[in-house]
Amino acid sequence: MVLYRKMTPDDVEAVHKIELASFPTPWTLDSFHYEMRENPYAHYIVAVADDGYIIGFCGMWVIIDSAQITNVAVVESTRGQGIGEGLMREAIKVAKERGVESLSLEVRVSNIIAQNLYRKLGFQDGGIRKGYYTDNQEDALVMWVNL
Repeated sequence: MVLYRKMTPDDVEAVHKIELASFPTPWTLDSFHYEMRENPYAHYIVAVADDGYIIGFCGMWVIIDSAQITNVAVVESTRGQGIGEGLMREAIKVAKERGVESLSLEVRVSNIIAQNLYRKLGFQDGGIRKGYYTDNQEDALVMWVNL
């Protein structure tokens, strides 16, 4: 059983460890502290396993009636178990509760698994951001969904 809940400042270090293991150009620890303490637009959700360990997270910025998913990551050993989908469904629920009408994100053009998940949740292809990822200049696929 996985519990999904709002991220707190106490979760920052665990979330940052997942971030470091998941992305070639990870956000800094200070970035997550800023998100938790100072960014009024930031909303983060964590996935917590039965043993109390954080095994995934999803962040988004909500501005008026639109939201942008900033990052989604799941501990590698727990991938393929629906945790990413659970995080996204929870983010969509939170977005709707805050009056969001549209939700968008960027995903690597090579990340077909994530794209398939987002399409399953109703996201549509919106365009390409050329050279978006700084580690290898890979393009990003912009995806969006009306809520």
